[in-house]
Amino acid sequence: MKLLSLVSTLLALGCTSAFAPSNNGARAVVSTNMAAAEELYIDEERRFLMNLILVGSGALTVGAIGVPYIAFFVPPGSGGGSGGIPAKDALGDDLFAQSYLESKPAGDRSLAQGLKGDATYLIVKEDKTLESYGLNAVCTHLGCVVPWSAAQNKFMCPCHGSQYAPTGAVVRGPAPLPLALAHCDTAEDGKIMFSPWTEDDFRTGGKGWWN
Repeated sequence: MKLLSLVSTLLALGCTSAFAPSNNGARAVVSTNMAAAEELYIDEERRFLMNLILVGSGALTVGAIGVPYIAFFVPPGSGGGSGGIPAKDALGDDLFAQSYLESKPAGDRSLAQGLKGDATYLIVKEDKTLESYGLNAVCTHLGCVVPWSAAQNKFMCPCHGSQYAPTGAVVRGPAPLPLALAHCDTAEDGKIMFSPWTEDDFRTGGKGWWN
């Protein structure tokens, strides 16, 4: 009887195993899901990389176009003192104080190229040294270049009759403002240097209109 009971138990276990659900299908589903998730991760990574390249290219393009455009509206920089620019003659050559003063008489007012390329008067004082300021030659009425009249001892605009004193102060309209000032100094190497005049205008006692 014991032998018959053991055989019956083994047969029952065999039948149960035969009808038990297989795990192969579940494993296949899990493998498929993992592959899909990995592919999605790779796609997201590629998409992020492509977006990054696209944004970088756009930024470079905007920068290449925008920077020169903005720079066009920014006036050329020029600081005071050592940050000034050399005065130049009509040929674009730097002017040196010693040779310049040797070639000019006392009281002379001659044009040089100054800040931002504007025509600027260099002033030789009676002691044959340079005045500490230069005068922008652009008339403050409508922008004509104002010549110096040694005979009249003043600047006289040929366009509309404005007149300026030797210091550039207005003595006759229609010019509403004095000629702009610029510092004039001699560098260590002897070059004549212009730099912005940021102090008050000594002729009016107020802030310079060009600042």
